Amino acid sequence: MQVPYLSDRKSYDDAAELMALFGDNAGYEAAARADRSLDQGNHIHFCHWRQIERLIVLLTYDQPLGTIH
Repeated sequence: MQVPYLSDRKSYDDAAELMALFGDNAGYEAAARADRSLDQGNHIHFCHWRQIERLIVLLTYDQPLGTIH
C-alpha cells in the first residue's frame, strides 16, 4: 500500500468530509473526482484526489500499519 502524501490540513478535511457524506463509498467518490479532474486536464486536482482516495483507504483499517515500536 502506498502511504498518501498530505501537503496540508485540507487533504485530511476533504477525506473526512467524503467519509461523512458517502460512508463506505467515500473512496469511490474520491476516485471519481480524480478521474473527472484528469478528464478536464487538471493534473493538480487529479493528484490531490488520488491521495485522498489512498488516505480514505488508510483510515478505514482497524489495525496499525507499518512498524510498531
